[in-house]
Amino acid sequence: MVESGSWDGSQSDNSSQFEPGIDNIYEAFICPLTKQVMHDPVTLENGQTFEREAIEIWFKECRENGQPLSCPTTSKELSVTDLSPSIALRNTIEEWRARNDALKLDIARQSLYLANAETNILLALKNVRDICRNIRKIKHRVRNPQLVRLITDMLKSSSHEVRYKALQTLQVVVEGDDESKAIVAEGDNVRTIVKFLTQEQSKGREAAVSVLFELSKSESLCEKIGSVRGAIILLVGLTSSKSEIVSTVEKADKTLTNLEVSEDNVREMATNGRLQPLLAKLLEGSPETKISMASYLGELALNNDVKVIVAQTVGSSLIDLMRTRNMRQREAALRALNNISTFEGSAKVLIDTGILPPLIKDLFYVGPNQLPIRLKEVSATILANIVNIGYDFYKVPVGPDHQTLVSEDIVESLLQLTSNTGPEIQGKLLAVLVGLTSCPNSVINVVSAIRNSAAIISLVQFVEIHENDDLRLASIKLLHNISPHMSEELANALRGTVGQLGSLVAIILENTPTITEEQAAAAGVLAELPERDLVLTMRLLRDGAFEKIISKISGIRQKEIRGIRFERTFLERLVSILARITFALTKETQAVSFCCENNLTAVFIDLLQSNSQDNIQMASAIALENLSLESKNLTRIPELPPPNYCVSIFSCLSKPPVVLGICKIHQGICSVRESFCLVEGQAVDKLVDLLDHENEKVVGAALAALSTLLEDGLEVEKAVRLIDEADGITPILNVLLENQTENLRIRAVWMVERILRIEEIAREVGEEQNVTAALIDAFQNADFKTKQIAENALRHIDKIPNFSEELELSSKVDKHCSLRYQNFLMGVNSKVWF
Repeated sequence: MVESGSWDGSQSDNSSQFEPGIDNIYEAFICPLTKQVMHDPVTLENGQTFEREAIEIWFKECRENGQPLSCPTTSKELSVTDLSPSIALRNTIEEWRARNDALKLDIARQSLYLANAETNILLALKNVRDICRNIRKIKHRVRNPQLVRLITDMLKSSSHEVRYKALQTLQVVVEGDDESKAIVAEGDNVRTIVKFLTQEQSKGREAAVSVLFELSKSESLCEKIGSVRGAIILLVGLTSSKSEIVSTVEKADKTLTNLEVSEDNVREMATNGRLQPLLAKLLEGSPETKISMASYLGELALNNDVKVIVAQTVGSSLIDLMRTRNMRQREAALRALNNISTFEGSAKVLIDTGILPPLIKDLFYVGPNQLPIRLKEVSATILANIVNIGYDFYKVPVGPDHQTLVSEDIVESLLQLTSNTGPEIQGKLLAVLVGLTSCPNSVINVVSAIRNSAAIISLVQFVEIHENDDLRLASIKLLHNISPHMSEELANALRGTVGQLGSLVAIILENTPTITEEQAAAAGVLAELPERDLVLTMRLLRDGAFEKIISKISGIRQKEIRGIRFERTFLERLVSILARITFALTKETQAVSFCCENNLTAVFIDLLQSNSQDNIQMASAIALENLSLESKNLTRIPELPPPNYCVSIFSCLSKPPVVLGICKIHQGICSVRESFCLVEGQAVDKLVDLLDHENEKVVGAALAALSTLLEDGLEVEKAVRLIDEADGITPILNVLLENQTENLRIRAVWMVERILRIEEIAREVGEEQNVTAALIDAFQNADFKTKQIAENALRHIDKIPNFSEELELSSKVDKHCSLRYQNFLMGVNSKVWF
């Protein structure tokens, strides 16, 4: 008898020869090369016996080293290298091994209980593994229910090493044996194994995955594995892990592949990010499977990148399903397409794949196999999703006569369908029109269709819908989009009834925690209405809208009302709405009273300082222009005391009375509140600051407001000096020189002519060649009125002779001489009289 080691350094089978109850190993069983019990013993010509594989390797090494073939034991050269099987020895060894393995299994069964010593449990598990690996023909003796259950119980051990070895043992035990797999899968054992995917160390996770992989080879167990909460998500996580060892990742991936036989598992994988199996079944599965997968795809939460992949992979198949007569297939396809059409990238893929023609057909078709309303709603939703990406839809044919989505007849059909369906689909169809009108290339087509079909009245009526928020929001957004192109028609529609205008105002003024999209859109509709429409303005005034808007503006500016997404646009539109009251000042005393009571001039002066908010500054400057034009009518002229008797006789003894608080521009008693005076409101500096603005519209509005101080009937010279003190002359001249737009030039030429009436300013400006050139250009190329004004300006700087002044001077001399003569005569007559 011998004590042998392992040829490859591992513990050999006969290392257990000293275990109690195990037969000793005979020396004839041991291969001299491997030092292990032989499995396939062969004999050489000299009678020496070796393991077949080992002696073959020995001969190969001899040949490679150029040495004669020899016996490894005796080192003598062999004349014949034939290997004769030792059948009798092999049978004896197998009998010995079967006897010893049976003894080992008996000992293992006795050792596998949780209270036993760890070393005994580990040895028992090792013996089971060795027997399963080395003696295939008696596996049925290993895989009996009692032993398999005992091994499974070891998964509950408190020892990490025992649990790890139990997993390794189970992997070997269940390999190729469905009966053992079923035993392992009893109770909550699978859940316990799954739990090890998170609680064990790296080698424990590998062992747990290996067991699950073996179990997953049995189709009957795949659904059970997948039903364990967390199993699939953990396996999916392992497949994408960068820190796991390669074998663990590969086994996890193979396990998931096996689990794909269950549709429930496929759906669970898709939920947890492994979408390809679902897409594959959607492409290649049976009709029922396709319906199932498409339906589930419609419910999945997908990120945008995945939506693009899905559209590229199965978009065409889903569109094909839309065209079938099977209503279940069509519904499943529509719901899936609805889910993946919400992202710009995936929507573009679907457009290129040809989704638009069948969508339009489904919406408009009436007859056999037509879609029910609930599915037409889904079709309309998909269309709304796609339209809102801003695609060039006038290039994509959707009808049999090569119509596009923005063709007038298609748009009119959408409008007609909107009028003849229920609220749910109406909201989606309006959302389609919102998308089309959001694109500059298509809004004109939609506006034309609305005009031709006289649909504006019906569209306005949706504003009063209170039962369906989405429908009302879509209608308001649509009205906002078309309002710049149909402001007059929209105003006419709103004038017709009180309800819609009041509903828009109520939405704007609603007390919400944050500013909503609906509020911003409703404000946009009112902001685009014709500003000089007196009927609408007075209706808003009588309903108290302007007063509440002032409060809303104040709340936003003081951060009492918030809404990061819509705050800026909402505030701009509120200011624009408020400014319309100033266009009614000349016709309605109620408007004047309102502006006085609410000190509106001060409100707009304060809003001038809304930096980086061009529209607010522009609207405020325009409002101040309107207010300032009324100042001359509202300035209170003080009553002077009557002269006393002496003064009335001897006027040379009188002195002009001194009245304090007189406005130097309006020559009366002014205030910001009562007469809207820009001077009293210290607005000149703020308006001058806007003359350097990058936005030409803001510059034009600021110029217009300042020009109200230079009107005829006011103290123009004093106003010019006031602007000069605010350093406003140079910016006004710069506007003239930059010549950005014709409107700016007209305004600038008018103001420059007034400024040049001041002699010392005219002398200084006359030396500026650029200014002269700009005035000459206006004199030559502007409209008739501006030419005349430019001509006067050139005269102020002596660039054009002032013949009219020479004639006027001559006339004044003649009058002076005549007056002196008349005075002379009066003096003579006086002397005579006295």
